[in-house]
Amino acid sequence: MGKKTANILFIGDVVGTPGLQMVSHMLKGFLNKHSIDFTICNGENAHNGKGMSKEALCQLRESGVNVITGGNHTWNNFNFFETLKTDPHVLRPHNYPKGAYGKGFGIYPMPDGLGNIAVINLQGRTFMSTIDCPFRTADWIIKQVKEKVRYIFVDVHAEATAEKIALGWYLDGRVSAVIGTHTHVQTADERILPNGTGYCSDTGMTGPYQSVIGMQIKSATDRFLFQTPHKYECAEEDVHLSAILLQLDPETGKTTGIQRIFYPEFNRGQLS
Repeated sequence: MGKKTANILFIGDVVGTPGLQMVSHMLKGFLNKHSIDFTICNGENAHNGKGMSKEALCQLRESGVNVITGGNHTWNNFNFFETLKTDPHVLRPHNYPKGAYGKGFGIYPMPDGLGNIAVINLQGRTFMSTIDCPFRTADWIIKQVKEKVRYIFVDVHAEATAEKIALGWYLDGRVSAVIGTHTHVQTADERILPNGTGYCSDTGMTGPYQSVIGMQIKSATDRFLFQTPHKYECAEEDVHLSAILLQLDPETGKTTGIQRIFYPEFNRGQLS
């Protein structure tokens, strides 16, 4: 096989129009710079900051994203239900109860003879909805796909860091990577687990950082001050891209390299 690694780019939670525009403007450059073979992103907040839309899906696909994963906000836009039922390039967490619209995993071809990749979308249960077990769901999906693919990528959309870490250890050696989403805050714990699974607790947010995890600051702070509902309004300023770059061995499917991407970097000033 000619190529030494399969390069996978995973873009963290894309939030609203600012996040979509950042992907549209920057992705082609990242694909060329890092010789990316396959791109995945979490798009559950791409439609006005909460939910998905056909327009957002088309924009991400046209920008070069191969598969869009989801989370607890996947169903917020009722107009997206038909697309969720039929489009193979958009996923939702598979461990929702049977009958929920959409599917939670898919098998996709890689270019240049690199083989097939399975993308699995799961959701945690700690501090979230009491849905089916993501651990046992992962076991079931792996049995369905392991003979058909060379690589298995897992987006675990979860609130609790401990739950994501536990799933990483549980799947170590059985999947190529377990990468977290949902909190919109990038964690600095990227690593390769002992049996070859790449891991990071949260990829972070692609969207506006002059905000509270994508929401306009006043609306967010008023929710905490008054403990009452306030309209969700997507922020717009200080947009950054968060992603994880994975290098996978084409023979074993294991991770051989993992790198966090945050662009542009924050202005942190100089220590005196």
